[in-house]
Amino acid sequence: MALTSIFWSPLKSELSDESDSNRNLRQASRKKKKEKKKKRKHQHHKKTKRKRGQSGSSGSEPDTDSEKDKSPRGLRGGNRGPETLSQEKNAAAAPAAGLRCVWLEDIQALTGETFRTDKKPDPANWEYKSLYRGDIARYKRKGDSCLGINPKKQCISWEGASTGKKRAHKHVERYFTKKNVGLMNADGVAVSSKTDPPSSAPLSFIPVKDSDDVAPPVTTWLNPLGIYDQSTTQWLQGQGPSEQESKQPDSQPDHEDALLKARVEEFNRRVRENPRDTQLWMAFVAFQDEVMRSPGLYAIEEGEQEKRKRSLKLILEKKLAILERAIDSNPSSVDLKLAKLKLCTEFWEPSTLVKEWQKLIFLHPNNTALWQKYLLFCQSQFSTFSISKIHSLYGKCLSTLSAVKDGSILSHPELPGTEEAMFALFLQQCHFLRQAGHAEKAVSLFQAMVDFTFFKPDSVKDLPTRGQVEFFEPFWDSGEPRAGEKGARGWRAWMHQQERGGWVVINPDDDDDEPEEDDQDIRDKTLPRWQIWLAAERSRDQRHWRPWRPDKTKKQTEEDCEDPERQVLFDDIGQSLIRLSSQALQFQLIVAFLQFLGVPAGFSPPASCLYLAMDENSIFDNGLYDEQPLTVLNLSFSGISCVGRTDQLGCRRWTRGHSREGEEFIRNIFHLVMPLFSGRERSQLCSSWLRYEIAKVIWCLHTKNKKRLKSRGKNCKKLAKNLLKEPENCNNFCLWKQYAHLEWLLGNTEDARKVFDTALSTAGSGELKDPEVCELSLLYAELELELAPDTRVATAARAVHILTRLAESSPYGPYTGQVLAIHILKARKAYEHALQDCLCEGRVSDPAATASLNRLVSVVKCFMLFQYLTIGIDAAVQIYEQVFAKLKGSLSPEGPGLEASACPPSVSSVLEAVTLMHTSLLRFHMKVSVYPLAPLRQALSEALKLYPGNQVLWRSYVQLQSKSHSASKTRRFFGAITRSSEPLEPWLFAIEAEKMRKRLVETVQRVDGREVYATIPETGLTHRIRALFENAIRSEHGSQCPLLWRMYLSFLVSLGNKDRSKGVFYKALQSCPWAKALYMDAVEYFPDEMQEILDLMTEKELRVRLPLEELELLLED
Repeated sequence: MALTSIFWSPLKSELSDESDSNRNLRQASRKKKKEKKKKRKHQHHKKTKRKRGQSGSSGSEPDTDSEKDKSPRGLRGGNRGPETLSQEKNAAAAPAAGLRCVWLEDIQALTGETFRTDKKPDPANWEYKSLYRGDIARYKRKGDSCLGINPKKQCISWEGASTGKKRAHKHVERYFTKKNVGLMNADGVAVSSKTDPPSSAPLSFIPVKDSDDVAPPVTTWLNPLGIYDQSTTQWLQGQGPSEQESKQPDSQPDHEDALLKARVEEFNRRVRENPRDTQLWMAFVAFQDEVMRSPGLYAIEEGEQEKRKRSLKLILEKKLAILERAIDSNPSSVDLKLAKLKLCTEFWEPSTLVKEWQKLIFLHPNNTALWQKYLLFCQSQFSTFSISKIHSLYGKCLSTLSAVKDGSILSHPELPGTEEAMFALFLQQCHFLRQAGHAEKAVSLFQAMVDFTFFKPDSVKDLPTRGQVEFFEPFWDSGEPRAGEKGARGWRAWMHQQERGGWVVINPDDDDDEPEEDDQDIRDKTLPRWQIWLAAERSRDQRHWRPWRPDKTKKQTEEDCEDPERQVLFDDIGQSLIRLSSQALQFQLIVAFLQFLGVPAGFSPPASCLYLAMDENSIFDNGLYDEQPLTVLNLSFSGISCVGRTDQLGCRRWTRGHSREGEEFIRNIFHLVMPLFSGRERSQLCSSWLRYEIAKVIWCLHTKNKKRLKSRGKNCKKLAKNLLKEPENCNNFCLWKQYAHLEWLLGNTEDARKVFDTALSTAGSGELKDPEVCELSLLYAELELELAPDTRVATAARAVHILTRLAESSPYGPYTGQVLAIHILKARKAYEHALQDCLCEGRVSDPAATASLNRLVSVVKCFMLFQYLTIGIDAAVQIYEQVFAKLKGSLSPEGPGLEASACPPSVSSVLEAVTLMHTSLLRFHMKVSVYPLAPLRQALSEALKLYPGNQVLWRSYVQLQSKSHSASKTRRFFGAITRSSEPLEPWLFAIEAEKMRKRLVETVQRVDGREVYATIPETGLTHRIRALFENAIRSEHGSQCPLLWRMYLSFLVSLGNKDRSKGVFYKALQSCPWAKALYMDAVEYFPDEMQEILDLMTEKELRVRLPLEELELLLED
């Protein structure tokens, strides 16, 4: 039917004689047909545009589709069909009339053949895969089968588009999309009891009603078991909730608003009644965050709620208004003013903030805590920061506090603890100069303080500090040797000699035979430019940390100095000189100076400046702790670099020593200050000196440098013998212990045993009363216990002999054989009696009990090791638990932690030392035998809750937890500690634990540089570490800790994201613009920015020892 509807056909000769009227009718009919055809073709074009690609799936349409599909084909045939027929049949008759085309439906009577056969081939059938779609009838295929084939042996593959309708795939949105973040920010539903009246006191939990308060269920035909509630029963009955119940959800925000209104009214009433309570005002300020989280309380319009909820400025203005009211009521409160300044940091200009700080300092010049915060604020303001400005500010601070201490400022009296705070600020200034690269000024400050404190002439002691400083200036500018230089005799001797005239010439000491290092700045010119600069800068930092002084023997003058920055004038140090009247602080000054030079003197900076001085990651370095958990030499550097060291982050910290001039400088310091002290303080200095030399020997053993090991071992033994020859050191068992340990480290086991036996023989029968003898015997036994595994039985017998003879009343004798059981029993009884005596004495908290507490530590350690050797590890743990239970009660009855307890520090140090011994013993036992991890993990967890700042315990905990497959317990523990404690160590070690886990996962996933399937199901470590870094730098101490920023920058660079790393670098400069190590790390990570970074260092006046211009000249040579 469709084939006859539209077709072009030639007319016969007899149809040409029709009348004109019929022809007009036909033309009108043809015109209507064409318009109808054009309209249908337009509709079909729109239809096929929607159904493109589904050619074979639709059925045949009788009048629409076939006409449109046939029309192009028919036109193509109709163009040549009339010409061919007219040439064959009517070549001469009617050339014009025979070429007309008509519709078949318009012909009234047809005679003869209407259709024709086209014998000319169509080349399109060769070019395309199938026939023209218009030539194929439309149909709908149901199923993929075909009639007439065997479905078991034959099949047809239908090509083309799918006939099924495509379903719209809904993309599942993740939690971080804008829509879901908005849902997370929506207000929650307040859960509360319906009958309870609103109360102002917040509840810590939602109470659950008792079963007696619940009404018994009512059974009906709809609810036969009584298990449906009222709303479910109403739904089964086809009823809706009552009008009152339907409005119940809307009343929940009203209930929450009522609670907040009650609390606001309570706060307002309390601050009206007690306007002098500053803590109440601070709590009211903190409460505003909770109020603004529910903004409907004060909202007037409906749209105002969202504005108030997201308006940080509104919260700040509200807090600021409360603080201003509080300051009006308490004009002398420093805490409220500090809170206001901290709040105004968000929206005040830096210049305005500085002016407000200056006003506050002017009003309270005697407040040391305020000075501390003011200095930190000025140090961290990058826009106004410069080294000279901050250095002069430190001088102004110390000179002002000195005037307050002397009584020169009559309006402000001296507050308690001013001298200790001044000493802490002085150390903070020294570390600030060291980190900025001005090591010469920091060393000069220590040199001046040594002369100003210990060698002060008697004629100026009664003068105020300012007058003493004026008398000190001529000595400083005289060119005479200072502390640490050859021939230094001090300020007092110079004053006396000036009165008499002339100096006695001192012959210089002989130099050591130790080989000198090469001082060449550039060793390899083929390296990249930035690597050459870094190596040369670090080399000069290492060699040029001492102030330059003209050598008079070489006829040098001040003009001979190549780098004028190496000369330190009196104006650079004069304002920072302070008086230390306390003998304890005077000794701490010497110990801090030695620690500053790299000598392990056991000194840690005060908590106020500890994290500011941390700039290297040696706190994560276990050293030899895993190999020797009992006898490792703890150098306790606390993550603080020594002077002259600006090493790359990640370099292992070893005491390598300085150059020849540096080592001579340290020896001169010891020779100068040791005669100033006696007793325990002098013994500690001698021990620190010998331990410094032993640490250098350990570094040579680690690097296997035999040439240097021989010379340093020889010098170290020579120093130990010279110290022991002194009359006051003959019975110094601490020195005997160090000397014997040195022989043991050098491999001379028999010589070391002779030294131990000699020292114990001279001690006599102390009966566990001398702590130093106990420590000497303990080290002897531990060294014997840590010998090779094949001789462990014999060495354990030697260790038992040492600890048994220690508890006997008879003098010590060398090892002769196995110890009898009766002697072991007697020794155990002696240890038990000594432990009970020490515990009874240690409960006294006066300063006179310090000696008994030291004895308690030694007795507990020896008794634990004795029980471990004779019975087992459980007996040693039992001793620890007994002592821990006794001492923990005196630490903090409420258990809030060490920082909040008002216990004597000696008791806490005893418990800390006993805990370290316990964990070391457990680690050793796990190394030599099979033992579960749970006891050690529990002991470390309990100890770290008390001592969150102990780095040794944190190292042990992280090493232990790194062996665990599950990290959830470790993360929960770190989270609890970081929330409840102030120290920064939990943050640092939490980051290190995650980085260790990340390294472990990467080593498992990458084999020979190829990616393999992960065997540890761990994801998101990178984001977790980044989140830990971000939270740590938002903490109180973390934002201004250079070590934390260096670790963060190194981690981001290791991920390969340089753009983000640069952002973190510039963010770090906003908080720590004085840290030269950050700039040098940036030169290493971003070599293309070296010029810009060095220009920034020069602008902020950081020390650049090798300018780029000088580097270019050196490279040309």
